[in-house]
Amino acid sequence: DGGRYLVSFTPDKSPPAPTPIEKGQGTRAASVAERDLQEELRAVRSELQSTVVHLETANEELKASSEEATSVNEELQSTNEELETSKEELQSFNEELHTVNNQLQDKIGELESTTNDLNNLLAGSETATLFLDTSLRIRWFTPGTKDLFDLASTDLGRPISHFAQKFADLNLRTDAETVLEKLNSVEAEVPSESGRWYARRMLPYRTRDNRIAGVVV
Repeated sequence: DGGRYLVSFTPDKSPPAPTPIEKGQGTRAASVAERDLQEELRAVRSELQSTVVHLETANEELKASSEEATSVNEELQSTNEELETSKEELQSFNEELHTVNNQLQDKIGELESTTNDLNNLLAGSETATLFLDTSLRIRWFTPGTKDLFDLASTDLGRPISHFAQKFADLNLRTDAETVLEKLNSVEAEVPSESGRWYARRMLPYRTRDNRIAGVVV
């Protein structure tokens, strides 16, 4: 009524008709596609070959690195064994050193005890005793020696000829040299400035291994 219409649009589900291709045109298209495919295949083969070469090179380098690492590991193991051996030797040496040190400490203690005994013995004696080395330098002296020489503990090592005598003895040095030469004792009587007379006796200073190390006055 009134001259109106309803227009409806629906999709066309039928396939489009193929565009007719000429025979020559289809052959050319196939040839181009085949050539492109072959070129792509050649490119893929070339890339695959390059990948294989790189892989073989990488495998050889990896093998060389593995052999080098094995060699380094063997050297490291050998070094560790040597270090372990050195450690054991050092430990054994330390034990021996500790033992020797203990023995040395015992010897030092014995020596200190003997020295103390000797010092007290000589300090309690009124005998003036002078110890000289082979060059007639002062090695040691007892307290009684100070009545005959002006000596101090700092004078050890100085020649006895550097000190003035408080007694008349012109042959002190000569007799000391004679004792060192002939290894015989020499005795003499000498007067002091205070009017006292002394019996002066010299004899060789012998070590425990019977070596002459000076003169005892």
